[in-house]
Amino acid sequence: MNPRNVSGIGMTSQRTRERLARRLGDAGIRDARVLNVIRHVPRHLFVDEALASRAYEDTALPIGHGQTISQPFVVARMTELLIEHRLPQKVLEVGTGSGYQAAVLAALVPQVFTIERMRALHERSRRLFRDLRLHNIRQRLGDGYAGWPAEAPFEGVVLTAAPETIPQTLFEQLAEGGRLVAPVGPPGVQELRVYVRTADGVEQRAVERVSFVPMREGLE
Repeated sequence: MNPRNVSGIGMTSQRTRERLARRLGDAGIRDARVLNVIRHVPRHLFVDEALASRAYEDTALPIGHGQTISQPFVVARMTELLIEHRLPQKVLEVGTGSGYQAAVLAALVPQVFTIERMRALHERSRRLFRDLRLHNIRQRLGDGYAGWPAEAPFEGVVLTAAPETIPQTLFEQLAEGGRLVAPVGPPGVQELRVYVRTADGVEQRAVERVSFVPMREGLE
């Protein structure tokens, strides 16, 4: 990959990324580690080239196949919630999509495991991770409802699509003390929630209203 493509020019330049990080800080993202990662991960490489000039707007963008790359504020918020009390060593992401959320996590977490059910998105993100030398990301083409039992337990789990209820299998793969951050609910009434697995079960809290594509089963 051309280093200039990673650095960006014009509307994809480092100066534009700095402005996005400042806007996210003004909007309520407080974790300096997260804001620093947002400054450096080249989001324009995770969207179609025709949309690269909009990559550093705080908005979701289409990535094909009926999917979107999440709004930067939401990516930052979910990351912040996942690491607010401790930095997990091993995280599972359900729904690789464009790969942007995984790339943000990979800048903070030693091991990121990510599952994608759509082969085209899985292959595209695989090439991008390789080009960006994100060697601490492991990928799998599979059904996110099943998680990744062979690599469990995880200290953190992030869902990038919204189930109506969290699959029990994912709670079972969450380590005690671990956090699961996910949008939950049917379209139009989704909320971002944080779940913590304790010795006595699972505690949860609602954070804010969000809008995500539905989480689906099976492969495509």
